[in-house]
Amino acid sequence: MHRLIVPASALLLCLSATGAFADEGMWTFDNFPVAAVNQKYNLKIDQKWLDRVRNASVRLSTGCSASIVTPDGLVLTNHHCVRDCAQQLSSATTDYVKDGFQVAKREDEKLCPGMQADVLSGISDVTDRVTKAAAGKSGQDFVRARDAEIAAVEKSGCAGKEDKFQCQVVTLYQGGQYKLYTYRKYTDVRLVFAPEGMTAFFGGDPDNFNFPRYDLDCSFVRLYEDGKPVKTPDHLIWSTSAPKDGEAVFVSGNPGSTQRLLTADQLESLRDLALPETLIQFSELRGRLIRFSSESDEHARIANDFLFGIENSFKVFHGEEKALVDPSLIAAKRAADNDLKAKVAANPALAAEIGDPWADIAKAQADYRALYLSNSMMEARAGIGSDLYRFARTLVRAAAEKTKPNGERLPAYTDSRLALLSKTLLDPQPVYPELEQAVLEYWLSKLRENLTADAPGTKTFLGKDSPETLSKRLAQSKLGDPAMRKALWDGGMAAIQASDDPMIKFVLATDEASRAIRKQYEERVSGPTDRAAQKIARARFAIYGTNVYPDATFTLRLSYGKVQGWTDNGVTVPSFTTYKGLWERATGQFPFELAPRWQTAQSKVNPNTVMNFVSTNDIIGGNSGSPVVTAKGEVVGAAFDGNIESLGGAFGFDERVNRTVSVSTAAITEALKNVYGDQSLAAELEGRSRR
Repeated sequence: MHRLIVPASALLLCLSATGAFADEGMWTFDNFPVAAVNQKYNLKIDQKWLDRVRNASVRLSTGCSASIVTPDGLVLTNHHCVRDCAQQLSSATTDYVKDGFQVAKREDEKLCPGMQADVLSGISDVTDRVTKAAAGKSGQDFVRARDAEIAAVEKSGCAGKEDKFQCQVVTLYQGGQYKLYTYRKYTDVRLVFAPEGMTAFFGGDPDNFNFPRYDLDCSFVRLYEDGKPVKTPDHLIWSTSAPKDGEAVFVSGNPGSTQRLLTADQLESLRDLALPETLIQFSELRGRLIRFSSESDEHARIANDFLFGIENSFKVFHGEEKALVDPSLIAAKRAADNDLKAKVAANPALAAEIGDPWADIAKAQADYRALYLSNSMMEARAGIGSDLYRFARTLVRAAAEKTKPNGERLPAYTDSRLALLSKTLLDPQPVYPELEQAVLEYWLSKLRENLTADAPGTKTFLGKDSPETLSKRLAQSKLGDPAMRKALWDGGMAAIQASDDPMIKFVLATDEASRAIRKQYEERVSGPTDRAAQKIARARFAIYGTNVYPDATFTLRLSYGKVQGWTDNGVTVPSFTTYKGLWERATGQFPFELAPRWQTAQSKVNPNTVMNFVSTNDIIGGNSGSPVVTAKGEVVGAAFDGNIESLGGAFGFDERVNRTVSVSTAAITEALKNVYGDQSLAAELEGRSRR
C-alpha cells in the first residue's frame, strides 16, 4: 500500500483551532457536539445515550480501552491489550500468548496481575482552584504548586471512598482547564478468552497500520468484586451483525496522547531531536530483542510481549517523523500560531494579561535540547524494559515519598495513586533474569554512549563497571519474589536501607542523580512550558471559545464518524474485509500462517462474515479496545488500529484518508461458535444465557 502522510493543506484546517474539521475530534463527554452530530447524520442521540455509553466504557491500566458487554461484568477489548496478562500467566510449558486462552467455566477465569479497570462516573471543573494555586509562580515552583493542589483535589474528591473509587485531575487544553474525573475502579480483573497470537495479529508487522486486515484482535476479561462477577446493568448491547457502509458509528475510549495544540517550535523539537533519538534507540533495542529471541524457544517466548510493543511503537514514531519532516506541516502550524497571536494583539486587555507565551516556549526549547538525553537516560526512560529496576525505583521512591505531606510528593506517589501503584508492584508476575540482563545491558550501554564516559551521570550509574558486568549483577536481584517486594513496601525506608539486594542498592546509589536531572528539567523546561501553554489556552478560549476539543490525555473521549473506505493514489480501498479473504491471504508461512484450529475450520465458517472494517473516526494510541457503537447503543466492533495514513494523526486529522480499523462483533461471534466451540460465551454475549 502506498504510504501517504496527511497533506499539509488539510492539516492547516485541522490546526487552526477554529473548530473541528469534518469527523475530527476526540471529544470529552461533557462537551460533545450533540446537536452538530445529530444534524450531520440525522440522528437523535441524547444525554441518556451518552450516559449509557460512558457507563459501559472502560479504561484499562495496561494503557488500553474496553467496554462492558453483558450484565455480568464481561468486558471486550483487544488481544494486544491482554497480551501482557497472557504472558504473565504463561509458563515454559503453557504459552497462552501463542496458543490462546479459553475456559469452560467461570471458576477457571484467571486474575490478570497488576490490571485495574476504571469506569468514569463523574466530571467536575476544578480549573479555578488549580490555576489560582500556581498563579504568579514560575519554573519548578509553578510545577510543585500546581501538583500540590492537584494532589489535594484528588484526595478530597475521593475521601472516604478510596476502596472503590479513584480520583484523577485531568489537564485539558495544555493547562487551560483542569477537570476532576472520578472513576469506579475494579482491581480484580480476570482473563476469560483470548485467541491465538497469530490469529489476533495475522499478517504481523507487514500488515500493521495497513488495510485490508484480517485480524481477530479481540479478547474478553471479566470484572470481579468480593470474589463474584460485578453486576453491570449499563452494558452495551452486543450485535451479531456488522455495521453498514456509510452508517454513523462512535468510538468511546481513552486516546493516549496527541500534540495538535503544541506550538510550531515544540513540533520542531520533536522532529529534530525527540523522534530521531527515540527511533535510533528503539531500532537497536528491537535488534537486540530479536537476537535474544533467536537463541532459544524459551527466549522467544519471554521476550515476545516486549518485542511486540517495541516494534509497534517504532512504527508509530516512524510515521510521526515522516509527517513532521514535511516542511509544509510545520509551516501550517506556524501560520495557525501567528493567526492566534494576531488576534490576541488586536485585543489589548488580553494581550496585557497573557504577554508572549509563544516566546517563552521558544526560549525553553534550548533547555529542552540541552537536557533531553540526560533526562531520558537517567529519569524518563531509565531502566527501559526492566521489571527489576521498576520494582526497585518504586520501592525506594515510595519509601521516601510516603513520609512527606501529600502535596509535596512526586505525583505518582500521592495518596490518590498509591493503591494502583501498590497493585502493579505487589501482584505476582514472572521475572526472567536472562531478559533482565539483556535489557539492562542495553540501557546502561546507551546511557554511557549518550552521556559520554566522563559525564558525572555515567560515573554515578556505572562507576568502574561496564554495562555487561553491572547488568549481570543487577539481574540477580531477588525482587522477582512478590513476598520480598511486599516486605520492603511495608518496611519503608528502614527496610530499604537494610536490604542487600543488588538492585535496591543500585537505585539507592543513583536516585539522587535521577531526581536532580528531573528537578532541572522541571525548572528549565516543563515549568516554563506548562505555564506558557496555560496562557495560550486562555487566549484560545477567549478567541475561539470551547467549540474545540482538547489534546488526548488517556482519558475518556468520544469520536464520531461513519463506516467508509478511502481512495489511495487512485485506488479505492473498501470498507470491509471478510473471512473469505483471510483464507485467500494465508500462505502457510509466518506471518501469514493460520493457527492449527483455523487451518481446519474453513468449512465451518461463513465466508461472507465481515471480519474487519474501517471508519472515519478520529483515534490514536490508547484507543485500542475501544467499542465501536451505533446510534442504537449497540457495539459492532472493537477498534484495534489505524491505517498508515493515520500515524500523522498525532498532529492533525484528514477525513479523506485517516481511518480507524476495527474487528467486527459479527466476526467474533462467528469465531466463538464455529472455530472455538465456545457456545456458552457466545450465548452470554447474545443475552441468551450466562455461564
